[in-house]
Amino acid sequence: MAGRQGRSAWTDKRMGIVIGNLLRTGVLIAAITVLAGGVLYLVGHGGAAPHYKVFTGEPADLRSLHGIVRDALGLGSRGIMELGLLLLIATPVARVAFSVLVFAIQRDRLYVAVTVVVLSVLLFSLAGGRI
Repeated sequence: MAGRQGRSAWTDKRMGIVIGNLLRTGVLIAAITVLAGGVLYLVGHGGAAPHYKVFTGEPADLRSLHGIVRDALGLGSRGIMELGLLLLIATPVARVAFSVLVFAIQRDRLYVAVTVVVLSVLLFSLAGGRI
């Protein structure tokens, strides 16, 4: 084990700490973003009566990443909330991508290969199976 630690400063303990911090930070940023969007939504639409007999889905401009980002940058409450949800989804994906990087630095080919497969499956499923 000493030889492995000598090759890289990325020990298992350090990797666990960084991944834990990455996950906590990602969830915290996502929660704050959703909360901010929710507050903005309630400020603008809190007094509106709901229409339970008619279902209206998301507007067409909020069905794409580009539309969500554009609406969020324009301080649209729905866009901000959806951006927060996208950040929440991106957090574990970032964790897996970070793991690929650390395993590559450690020159652990088996873990790189397995983690790349996991990352590929995640990205494939997030793309709706259209890659």
